This record gives sequence, C-alpha cells and structure tokens, in this order.
Amino acid sequence: MEEIELQKEYIDKVNKLNQNKKLKYTILTMGCQLNENDSEKLSGMVEEMGYTLTLKQDEADLALFNTCCVRENAEEKLFGKLGELKKLKEQKGLIIAIGGCMMQEKHITDKIKQSYPFVDIIFGTHTLHKFPEDLYQVIEEKTKLEDILDIDGKVYEGLPIKRNDKIKASVTIMNGCNNFCTYCIVPYVRGRERSRKPQDIINEVRDLANQGYKEITLLGQNVNSYLRVEREKNIPFEAYNGVNSFATLLREVNKIDGIERIRFVSPHPKDFTDDVIEAIADCEKVCKLVHLPLQSGNTKVLKDMNRKYTKEQYLELVEKMKSKIPNLSLSTDIIVGFPGETDEEFEDTLDVVRKVCYEQVYMFIYSRRVETPGDRMENQVEENIKHKRFDKLKKLVESQIEENNKKYLGTVEKVLVEGTSKNNENMLTGRTDSNKVVVFEGKEELIGNIVELEIVSEHMWYLKGCIK
Repeated sequence: MEEIELQKEYIDKVNKLNQNKKLKYTILTMGCQLNENDSEKLSGMVEEMGYTLTLKQDEADLALFNTCCVRENAEEKLFGKLGELKKLKEQKGLIIAIGGCMMQEKHITDKIKQSYPFVDIIFGTHTLHKFPEDLYQVIEEKTKLEDILDIDGKVYEGLPIKRNDKIKASVTIMNGCNNFCTYCIVPYVRGRERSRKPQDIINEVRDLANQGYKEITLLGQNVNSYLRVEREKNIPFEAYNGVNSFATLLREVNKIDGIERIRFVSPHPKDFTDDVIEAIADCEKVCKLVHLPLQSGNTKVLKDMNRKYTKEQYLELVEKMKSKIPNLSLSTDIIVGFPGETDEEFEDTLDVVRKVCYEQVYMFIYSRRVETPGDRMENQVEENIKHKRFDKLKKLVESQIEENNKKYLGTVEKVLVEGTSKNNENMLTGRTDSNKVVVFEGKEELIGNIVELEIVSEHMWYLKGCIK
C-alpha cells in the first residue's frame, strides 16, 4: 500500500535524525483493547524510528498518549498528566503527542490548544498510521501539528507493531461501529464499520502462531457483524478459504496450528446469529466464556439506549446459547443510572443478573458524553442514586462470584501459564478457558504452556491450583 510505504520512508528519515542520540519514549494507553492494539502499532513505529521505551517520564524525549473518550475520568487523567509535563517540556524540549478517540472531539482539541499550547502533535483515530510523517515535520520544522480526519478512515495493513506480550496477542478484525447506542461516543470518533480482508487477518494470526503465540483475541467494536456491511450492500470483498462472516472467520482461525485458544470482544446480542453460536460450539479452540453485553435489564431503558433487543430477547438468547454450547459461561457489561432509569427499571437489571449468573460483570456508572443523545436527555439520574444502585449491583455480583467459585474446587482445569504472579514472585499465574485467574507453584519453563491444575482453594478474584 503506497501510504504505508511513504510512512516507512518517514520512519527511516526520523531514524537517521535520531542516530546515536539514545532517545527514549513513554506511552500511556487509556481505554479498551482496541486502544491497546493501536498503542502496540504506535510503539512499533516509534521504536523503528530510534526510540526505546522507558517507564520514567523524566528520562523521555517523546511522550505519547493514546486516549479514550468513553469515560469522563479519562479526560481528567489526560489533563493532569499534561500539567505535569509542562516543566519537562521547558527543561529538555520533550516532544508531546496525543492521539486516540478523545482527539476526535473538537471541544477536547480546542481545550488542549488553548490550555496546553506546548503540545506538539494532535492526531486522531484515522491518522494513526501517519505518525512517522507527523513526527518528522515537528522535529525538522519545529512546528505544532494537528492531523485529524472527520471522515471514516481506511484500513491500513503493514504497520510495524511491538507486542506487549509473548503468549497472548490481540488481532483487530474491524474498526468503527454502526449501532449508535445513545450513551456511546464511539461511532462518532472511530467512524462506521470497516472490516479487514479475511486473508490479512488469517495471515496475521498464522504469523503470530509461527512466533509462538498461544492465545488470540479477535477485536472489534462489534465483532459479530464482521463483513455484514459488505454482505448487506453487496460490496465486493476478497473472500479467502470461504471466510465471508464472523462465524466462518472463527472456523478458519480455529484451524491454525499453534494457536490453542481463541477469544473475541465485543459482540452485540442483536447480531448473535445461529451460525456464530454453532461455530463457538464446534470450534474446540474457541473459549466457552462469551462476553455478551447487557447494559440494562429493562426493555424501556434498552430502547432508550437504542440497543435493539428486549429483556426477554436477551434471556432467550442466553438460554439458546446455553443449550447449544457445552460448558458455556458468560461475562457482560452493565451501565447503572442511564437517563430516566427508575428504581423499578434498575431492579430488572438485577433480575437478569440473578437469572444468568455471569462469570464476570464489568460495571459502569453512566457517564455523560458530549455530542451523544444520552447527554441531551433531560431526565439525568442524580449521582448519589447512581452510586447507591452501583453498590447494590456490586454486592449481588460479588455474592454470585463467591458462590460460583465453589464449583471449581476439586476440578481439574486447563490453564494457560502467563508468567509469575504480580503479588508473589514464587508463584506462577495463568487463566482458565473461563478467564479465571489461577496461581500455583511451578517452574518457569511452564510459562507459555497449557497445564492441568487441580483447584485446591478459591478466593474472590483468583483460584489456587496445584499441578496434577
């Protein structure tokens, strides 16, 4: 692709400028796994331009921020960090670059230009691939630069990437979203759905397998609508080995030697078609923990959220999946305190949680996002009520987790060993198919392998095992 070849030329130019300077960079990633994947690409480009990673901000010559705009506290975190960097900018000419979803919001970029004029580069989600060119211009011309597109970006292949892990890797299969949930800013900052070519995805996974990676997570804002736009609008695309949908993609990735586990996030309940359910059931490498975002258990609130399913439809889908997928467990996302939510409607959410009994629940207090329909709704829920409901949900979820953990006692679980425990360097840690953390005593050569462990004790957030 010509654009990527151009950026590789700029990588070489910056690398020559940086030769023998021993420059360092920091990178702060906010938000979801898609952002983490983007940061791996940024790190790949930056390291090919002659920078090495440091965790000490005062050592850095380049400070990179990859931002998220889903939660309000991300803005506060960014502005706080920028305030801290002003002195380093004055002392040593630190280059400061901010990218990601937040930079697609005009009120944020306006604030940065007004309150933090020392920031060198502002780039958006659709211009990440142009970072080498942007950085070259800033170094050579000593100028400030804003590189943001409001139109939907293209899918670019061939960017350098520096993986943060040697065992597990994320592979983006599509960008953007067409759903326009009323609480969500993502379609406005990441654009419409754009799927990668099947062959590019398969080639990337094969390459990861050849490098020794064992677990792959397929990423997208709405993974189970992969290639849907192309099919519905009869847009030609290059099929590969029969891959023309998310279900067929799962089956093809499942065939790749070396890969032992496949996960995916995030799907949408309305797009969970029978062929996807059958693929999960049939593919032995696809983990049987499925993330199925609920957001609310009340049909009226779901309609206000523009989620396109009812409480009853969601529960019917859960029952269908449980009947067709052996050993299925579920995780979910829930938003508490969406505008207009009453105590009675919130009780519907608790009812669904009781009935489904999730393995994991990611709970969020509703956060207003500028330019979304939810932000313009007049019936906002008071903060103290949101927090009371959140605490009630948290108490229920933790009681279920405590009860659920007991079923693991005495069982033998296959655990992918990820490394030494962060809390005890004498213990190893890994995860089960259902994403449960397990710690155990073992030799370091087990790292990167799947081992069978008997679960001997259970704790709220982890299990303890011993080698069979």
